[in-house]
Amino acid sequence: MNGEYLRVTVAELARAVDDPEWAFEYVMEVMETDGINDVAPSDARQLTTHKAFGAIAFLLERAGVPVDIVHGEQALTSEHWGYGPAKYLDADQVRLAADSLARLSFDDLVREVDSAQLTAAQIYPLIWDEADALEWVRGWFDPLAPFFASAASAEEAMLVWLD
Repeated sequence: MNGEYLRVTVAELARAVDDPEWAFEYVMEVMETDGINDVAPSDARQLTTHKAFGAIAFLLERAGVPVDIVHGEQALTSEHWGYGPAKYLDADQVRLAADSLARLSFDDLVREVDSAQLTAAQIYPLIWDEADALEWVRGWFDPLAPFFASAASAEEAMLVWLD
């Protein structure tokens, strides 16, 4: 399972909401033509948090981030795009997410968090007994802030799904 994001314009989001099948085809097209994480996060149209999405969700929830950055807020479709239906964040929610991410450092998020907490919470993937597991999460978390900041600056929305 991987956490996935695609930046979309407000018009593209409206079309996606009206026609989720088009949205799925569009996502597949973008993923085939644009390499995931091949460009700087601030320039990327898509981003993955790989298997770190569960830990990122756990950390952001603990920090009280007011928008569900990892899973999205509104349902786009009831059809599964891998592991559950796709959701989205509208442009206002993307801006709120970007503002929240800009105020958080990874060190702040993991302060007072240890591997036992992640294991006890059964956070996917169950690798928390490995010494560098939280550093692995940092590598997938750090691109989120510039990715969301760029989307917010462009007044874009975000499609969010697990595949």
